[in-house]
Amino acid sequence: MKSPTSSRKEQHVRITLSNDVSFKGKSSGFERLDFVHNALPELDLDEVDPSSTFLGKSVRLPIIVSSMTGGYRDAVRINRGLAEVCAECGLAMGVGSQRQAIEDSRHHRSYSVVREAAPSIPVFGNIGAAEVAKLRTSDPVRRLADLIGADGFAVHLNPLQEFLQPEGSPRFRGVLRGIEMLVKELAIPVIVKEIGAGISADVARRLIDAGVKIIDVAGAGGTSWAGVEILRRNGTRRRKEPGGDFSAPFWDWGISTADALREVCALRSRQTALTVIASGGVGSGLDVAKSIALGADLAAAARPMLKTLEQGGTKGLLAEVDAWARQLRGAMFLTGSRTIKDLQTKQLVLRS
Repeated sequence: MKSPTSSRKEQHVRITLSNDVSFKGKSSGFERLDFVHNALPELDLDEVDPSSTFLGKSVRLPIIVSSMTGGYRDAVRINRGLAEVCAECGLAMGVGSQRQAIEDSRHHRSYSVVREAAPSIPVFGNIGAAEVAKLRTSDPVRRLADLIGADGFAVHLNPLQEFLQPEGSPRFRGVLRGIEMLVKELAIPVIVKEIGAGISADVARRLIDAGVKIIDVAGAGGTSWAGVEILRRNGTRRRKEPGGDFSAPFWDWGISTADALREVCALRSRQTALTVIASGGVGSGLDVAKSIALGADLAAAARPMLKTLEQGGTKGLLAEVDAWARQLRGAMFLTGSRTIKDLQTKQLVLRS
């Protein structure tokens, strides 16, 4: 018998693969921005080096296959495929929420398979904010990190999703205290990420003051997790709610990724060691390049990678990552950027 968490995780994957769960009236903001073309880059294409470091390990591209799934039987296949591609391409990877692994041990391998398939890449674990608020010690999270040989551990902030989820836990009092405890007690870095509604400057300041040094803005413009939960709510609601469906207006709730990046990256004067990850509507290597020009250190994507894996297997995903790599290297060459640090200095202009 499946646990409620396992069933929910499987539903999430099915809905994101079979439905249009993109934002309807809001975008990431990348499409409004253009690079200033450099007709005299003064470097050769083969000099361009898009490598970087993350969680103390080298990566060949500043791209993370972001947290997606785990905690049910078929997640073993999915996470193995994603991890194999990450290992071959030199990408970092995050596992999906490990809440199910706290509840029971039946599907532990759906998480541990990532490290089995990719022994050398940066891998990070993941737990929800509502679970962190309940922690009294860091021991449960330490065990989850050990399960996957994690190089870092992410706490995902998802108040919108918990608010809309039929069985959600919108109990966020104490989350910041829990994050601060994890920062102090874990031997690996703590990453704090949204899941598609964005992190504002105010939230980032509070996280930085709590000791967090890695923030994934995960802005609006890609997958609407509000949309996913609205579709689940409409499918699982057994009786009509009084006054009709309250959830529909929240489909496009959130801060666009480009705006969130500008706000959070501006706080580096407060924390010079801050690592910023861009996600939310990152759909190409050019989007990765624009994210970095906006100040991000790396960019992450989830649903585009999952859809490609499901449609074309690991061979198809390898080809997609190669296309992204070519696009990123092309943007670097055409802006005269030999390294990722060079690209962070390049100008973006509003498209006329």
